[in-house]
Amino acid sequence: MKNLVIALITAIAVSAPALADEGIAKAKKCNTCHSIDKTKVGPSFKDLAKKYADQKDAVGKLTNTVIKGNGGAMPANSQISEADAKALVEWILSLK
Repeated sequence: MKNLVIALITAIAVSAPALADEGIAKAKKCNTCHSIDKTKVGPSFKDLAKKYADQKDAVGKLTNTVIKGNGGAMPANSQISEADAKALVEWILSLK
């Protein structure tokens, strides 16, 4: 029984960051232009994860893009902290 409780607590702890980071996406209105698995105005989060999967600088590059925009369709999001932007990007990249 003790092992079951520990396993359950571990499972909750491991899944909580993913939910929190999806929460950031919703709170910052990222889902206006993006979705997890469908192209909207911008690419899906899963498509972004695939595109940047093998790039060592992906977290830094995409964190910067989330905050400053890309000069095209992706607008700047100055209301998001760097920590939240990084957590969001790490979550997106985990969606491979």
